[in-house]
Amino acid sequence: MFRQGILFVVSAPSGGGKSTILRRLRQNDPGLAYSISVTTRAPRGDERDGVEYYFRSVEQFERLVAEDAFVEHARVHGNYYGTLRGEVDRRTEAGEDVLLDIDVQGSLELKRKRPDTVMIFVLPPSIATLERRLRGRGLDNEEAIGVRLQNARNEVRYARHYDYVLVNRDLDDTIEAMRTIITAERCRAHRIDIKDAFGEIEFLPREEPSNV
Repeated sequence: MFRQGILFVVSAPSGGGKSTILRRLRQNDPGLAYSISVTTRAPRGDERDGVEYYFRSVEQFERLVAEDAFVEHARVHGNYYGTLRGEVDRRTEAGEDVLLDIDVQGSLELKRKRPDTVMIFVLPPSIATLERRLRGRGLDNEEAIGVRLQNARNEVRYARHYDYVLVNRDLDDTIEAMRTIITAERCRAHRIDIKDAFGEIEFLPREEPSNV
């Protein structure tokens, strides 16, 4: 049986636990690949080019846009982010499932272009919890935290456009719910090309019985 690889888009407000969730999913599921996004923002901490992101200048990013190299791209928090079309196509055509870490703008654009994309939105339990997590990271000043909280309030309004919404009260429970979604989507009949490799087993009837 062969099926095309599935695109799994995961979105969450900044500080919502998305990076940890994606990392844990990939560690425990060798069938999940990760699409590295291109961004114009500067690396943080020990981030490396080609590992967490492809770090490019604004001019380089705009050149890629002009070349139609992105399947989606958007401006978020003052920086550009984009998903490379070639990287996604190469993996899905080989039957690999791909995790994408994309904001709401890019997710909705991708869903319009590729309706079979599975979109999952991860919500924090409350805005107070999100603020506490953002402060605990120690990555942003007060102004930046204020901007991220305001952006979060705007982003959660789009959660209803997603296929699944998870509230990240407990990290392990959220990851397990995500695994359940991935397993179920992999088993959906319309995704699977069932072929009789042995010439003797009929997996599906050639025609539906007339009395059904």
